[in-house]
Amino acid sequence: MNKGFTLWLTGLSGAGKTTIAVELEQQLRARGVKVERLDGDTVREGLTRDLGFSKADRDKNIERVSFVAKLLSRNDVGVIASFISPYREARDGVRRNTTGFIEVFVDAPLDVCAARDVKGLYAKAFAGELKEFTGVSDPYEAPLNPEITLHTDRETVQESAARIIAYLEQHEFIAQAELVPEAS
Repeated sequence: MNKGFTLWLTGLSGAGKTTIAVELEQQLRARGVKVERLDGDTVREGLTRDLGFSKADRDKNIERVSFVAKLLSRNDVGVIASFISPYREARDGVRRNTTGFIEVFVDAPLDVCAARDVKGLYAKAFAGELKEFTGVSDPYEAPLNPEITLHTDRETVQESAARIIAYLEQHEFIAQAELVPEAS
């Protein structure tokens, strides 16, 4: 059993979306689940390189990714999408247009995200050097009713991934893991 789904990981830059997505992809592939990972940075290198960071461009970015997720999920492929996707309306559009949409709020306090920032983007945003930076000079509209909320300042990557996998099993998107009997 494997049916299509769209895991939509949303949260601030540095919240842990990509790290969790990579862990999930590895675990699901090891279980034989057909899965594709779509990541904000990677997608912007190809599919949406013509877009900036205005609200209109961010919405267009999510619209394009939604189309790809729709094609994959309706063909029984699990999609792990990790995008800041700061606007509820855009995420609601993905929910309407994809199969098995599961909103995952990757929640971490702003100070934790800034401390994790290896690119120095938060420092530039706080200094006013970066305009339209989500969570600093541009809004982030947290999900109101996500299916899953992860608190990455209090959970390990493995704990977060395990919670998502448990949800997928409980809602029959993937088969329950088979228990291997202990050797005597």
